[in-house]
Amino acid sequence: MIRSLGPAVDAPADTIGGKAAGLVTLMRLGLPVPTGFVVDVAAGRAFLRDGQMPSGLEAARDALGVDAVSVRSGAAVSMPGMMSTVLDVRGPVTPAVREIFGSWNTARARTYRTLHGIPHDLGTAVVVQAMVYGDRDSHSGSGVAFSRDPTTGDREPYGDLLFRGRGDDVVSGRAVTLPLPVLADREPAVWAELAEALSALEKHFRDACHVEFTVESGRLWLLQVRPGGLTARAAVRVAVDLADEGLIDRREAVRRISPQRLRAAAVPRLLGGDLLARGRGASPGVATGRVAVTADRAVRMAGDGPVILVRPETSPLDLHGLAAATGIVTNLGGLASHAAVVARSLGRPAVVGATDLRLPEGTIISIDGASGAVVRGNPGLIPAVADTHLHRLLSWADDVSGDRSPRSGEERLAAAHAKG
Repeated sequence: MIRSLGPAVDAPADTIGGKAAGLVTLMRLGLPVPTGFVVDVAAGRAFLRDGQMPSGLEAARDALGVDAVSVRSGAAVSMPGMMSTVLDVRGPVTPAVREIFGSWNTARARTYRTLHGIPHDLGTAVVVQAMVYGDRDSHSGSGVAFSRDPTTGDREPYGDLLFRGRGDDVVSGRAVTLPLPVLADREPAVWAELAEALSALEKHFRDACHVEFTVESGRLWLLQVRPGGLTARAAVRVAVDLADEGLIDRREAVRRISPQRLRAAAVPRLLGGDLLARGRGASPGVATGRVAVTADRAVRMAGDGPVILVRPETSPLDLHGLAAATGIVTNLGGLASHAAVVARSLGRPAVVGATDLRLPEGTIISIDGASGAVVRGNPGLIPAVADTHLHRLLSWADDVSGDRSPRSGEERLAAAHAKG
């Protein structure tokens, strides 16, 4: 039930969890990962069933030979921010592991699984690793890096960065982060290493991917990798670009975009309006509704019409409000913040980092999750316009289906999928 992390580990994500499986991939590619071990999913299920903890935890922790460890959840299916993380553990690793196993059944985690159709009996693994510190000195920092822009699909590294900060500060949205390319100026060697790592991971997964990373005194450490994490519109562009780059073929590009996702990719834009604030577009789409300033208020107000949840930042405790809201705005945080990640997973338009927005509850506003605009009232919409990437994908779908009769884009994709 306890396995050392290393390139020789041969176990699927449903055995060791998605986080550990990603770390093994990083190690096999020769990328820098802190030493550690995983307490597998079977141990998590045993704990949930009868409270049993695996033997050998403290021996495995002692074998790492480090003063402090991080203890993180790692379910087979990603549940960003829904379960506990315990950092800088210097005493016994058992209470922290027990806490994380137990967090599988918190209200927020159960709500997230219900929203996403994830079975409640899967359980989670726990990853224990040597601590690395993004707040050690001026050459240290933490961040999240996407190999391509997760909202547009542009082929440039994209993400959030916080010098002298830890990863939980970045993903929580509490801090004002910097754009990832700032790393190129401050730590050029680290930037080059990170860019090379992202390129290697794209080739391995044959998909856009994102990593969590820490820079400790000028040294890069990768803490997690996941493929995907894109909005629907970005996924269309990435599928087409990857086919052009030879990483996948055109049939695979078509297969990756479902008719439902195609519908989500056709997002309108706001027709002007009285601009109240501009943040960073974190999840494309337009939403109009009354301002709710807490998650609980969003749930109550949603019974009387659409609401926009406006918060300084969000946390996993706000999930019920995020799910009830038509759109989301935060004053702090970046594209890797909790609000941004959850909004994309729920398909909600979102704007983050709208620092100047202060409105009374009940105010009617509209948001554009692509441009980052927040405007007063409802100025109307500009209809979505299909771009060249979408036209090309649909043309490839017609090649696969062999049918070029006039139909909607969703019908054209469905016909291609039916052909396999």
